Amino acid sequence: MSAPDRHVLGVVGSLRRGSYNHLLLRHAASAAPERLRIEVVPDLIDLPLFNEDLETDGLPESVVAMHERIRAADGIVLATPEYNFGVPGPVKNFLDWASRPPGRSPLRGKPIALMGASTGRTGGTVQCQGQLRVSLAVLGAHVLPSPPVLVAEAPGKFDADGNVTDEMTRKVTGIALTAFLGLIDTLTPTP
Repeated sequence: MSAPDRHVLGVVGSLRRGSYNHLLLRHAASAAPERLRIEVVPDLIDLPLFNEDLETDGLPESVVAMHERIRAADGIVLATPEYNFGVPGPVKNFLDWASRPPGRSPLRGKPIALMGASTGRTGGTVQCQGQLRVSLAVLGAHVLPSPPVLVAEAPGKFDADGNVTDEMTRKVTGIALTAFLGLIDTLTPTP
């Protein structure tokens, strides 16, 4: 019996048109191992600001839809920029909504791979990814420990068509995606 395909959400952690993180996820989807199917979802984090009062009448429709997509996926690849040495507001808002209801987060037990591209010269998105690891661990997610996919000076690593031109970025992304498929296979029983 052959191993099953794994269907993964590629969550873009930027609302910006032309986001380098969207391009990085597009590359990841095309370079993923054969059984790893990454569906890039550029607008999954476009949600109302988290407010517990909104839960009183039930979760907003966009949040319910986001929860359903997370639950149906075998894993998540989250590609995010780093703003001011931290997690961008829309990504934090996405995690806050995904943490609901308390104790029953759709992220609980979910395999997650982090990657990020930034325009800065040093670190890529290392601070942001460190902060996300803490939040995701608290929610009970299983974050791929290594290798980190940290793309610094992103404008010089993509061509005019949005393709990755940097060999190290391609290599590390490939290694990370292979490791991520292994993590999913380990955590997700074969039907």
